Amino acid sequence: MPEDKKADLEYKGHPLRRKDNMIYFGSMAEKYIILLQILDTKKVKDLDVATKVSVQLQLTDPDLKSRDRVVKKSEKDSLYAAMDVASVWLDRALAQ
Repeated sequence: MPEDKKADLEYKGHPLRRKDNMIYFGSMAEKYIILLQILDTKKVKDLDVATKVSVQLQLTDPDLKSRDRVVKKSEKDSLYAAMDVASVWLDRALAQ
């Protein structure tokens, strides 16, 4: 693999990108994307584990204000639960 090409992460057929405590799920080329924001964590041995995660289904239209892009939102108590909801929301939104 070339050095300038990193391995792209994918979950259930959609790309994943992480920047600090924000995880973007989906492609900006599509109509919708999911924004996951880790709001709280706890230490389990040496690992930080998410205990509160915000999930938002957003439109990718750059002409809209950020608050107008949000279609649905929820909070979950683990990253696993948040990714589960995010996957369903994104698949349903893109199927319309």
